[in-house]
Amino acid sequence: MNLKKISLRNRIFLSMILLIIMTYVLIAFMIIYQYNEQTTNYNKRRFARKEKATRLSIKYELDKMNHPIEANELFGYFKESILDIVEVHKVNINFYDLEGKLLLSSKTIANDDSIYDPVDFLKPYELERLKTKERFVEEIEIEFDKRRQSSYSYLFNEADILIGFLKLYYIQDNSIQDSNRNEFLKRLAYVYLFMFVIAISVAYFLSSYITRSLKKIVEKIEKIGKTGLGGRNEKIQMSYTSKEIYKLVSAYNNMVDQLEDAAVKLASSEREQAWREMAKQVAHEIKNPLTPMRLTVQNFERRFDPKALDVRGKLKEYSDSLIQQIDVMSSIATAFSDFAKMPVQRKEKVEVISIIKSTLDIFENENLKFENNIEEVSLLVDKDQLIRVITNLVKNAIHAVEEVKKPKIVVSINATDTYFELSVEDNGIGIEEELRSLIFEPRFTTKSSGMGLGLAMSKKIIETYNGEISFESEVGKGTIFTIRTPK
Repeated sequence: MNLKKISLRNRIFLSMILLIIMTYVLIAFMIIYQYNEQTTNYNKRRFARKEKATRLSIKYELDKMNHPIEANELFGYFKESILDIVEVHKVNINFYDLEGKLLLSSKTIANDDSIYDPVDFLKPYELERLKTKERFVEEIEIEFDKRRQSSYSYLFNEADILIGFLKLYYIQDNSIQDSNRNEFLKRLAYVYLFMFVIAISVAYFLSSYITRSLKKIVEKIEKIGKTGLGGRNEKIQMSYTSKEIYKLVSAYNNMVDQLEDAAVKLASSEREQAWREMAKQVAHEIKNPLTPMRLTVQNFERRFDPKALDVRGKLKEYSDSLIQQIDVMSSIATAFSDFAKMPVQRKEKVEVISIIKSTLDIFENENLKFENNIEEVSLLVDKDQLIRVITNLVKNAIHAVEEVKKPKIVVSINATDTYFELSVEDNGIGIEEELRSLIFEPRFTTKSSGMGLGLAMSKKIIETYNGEISFESEVGKGTIFTIRTPK
């Protein structure tokens, strides 16, 4: 699993769950450690109390003697009383002479045949330690949950003469403490399991709450990416949130304000630039007919003879030439006016097939074909605008096949219950890759004449009906323009 790809919400959720698990493990470890520590300390203190009480009992027995006892007398003297001492204090007693040889053992007297039989001699290291220390304690684990605690010390008679060594040992069974510890851990596990279930729910809702604000900000930012500067970007309104999220929301809202200001400035700049380009284009297009008009006037002024016999014919020729150029200028002005501001739509229910046929008949082009398998299609559109769109597409197709030996232009339609589709296909020269992004731009044209407003205007008309216009082209094979609009 790639941790970098895990969402922030899941990271928070998993972190909280992991924290709970680690807390339980840590507490369980501490409980086990504490139980063991307490058990060890308790056993040491308990054994120390038993040792002290046992030594006092032995001293009491020794003090009852009329004379200082010797090591060889220990067996005979304590043979009877040693069992009473063991019974009272629950410890085992071994007496050794100064050489480390066993003199008397409570287990031997009691005929205890357990596996913890006393050895006949002290071990060398035990005897060595007794030579340097008056007392030492040893603890050995003999079985699981069972430990043997032993103390080694000097044994003095009533005259304070060292007569041997005393070994007291006690088998400590910790099974009860371990059972209590395990029972406590088991109950703690039940509690943590219940808390774990609750924690999962709390972690889920808490992680959702923490990331909800971030998710909302992400959605708003994604909306900016979709709508762009021209779209309406809403601010984020949050009444209750953390300080960090509040700062992020404030930064986002400030960014929205800045974007709106930038959008206004950009729109103003684009409009100004567009009008500049439009003014240049209008000036350029108007200059074209003005030049022949100027030449016509100058030529008429130079060659006009009022006494000539054909004066009326020359005036007629002169006026026709001026009127023709004036009409050109008028068409230029009309085209730019229509593009700048679309005329008010006059929507009406029209029969599309008949309009397409009548529009195509105007061209009187034998290479232009209309393919249709539908008897009747009705749309709620502006009839004049529909004719204008069809005319623009067909004109472009005719221009594209001018240099083709066997030109072919096919206009076809398709319709369902929800949409209408019209296609204009030609086998012309096609559109080069680098020009395709400019096809619907105003003033773009591949013709030697024309203003480059036809496709831009057609696209604008189609989009007012919530439709779309697209094309597919292959250089040298032809182009297909497709109009798709809801019915």
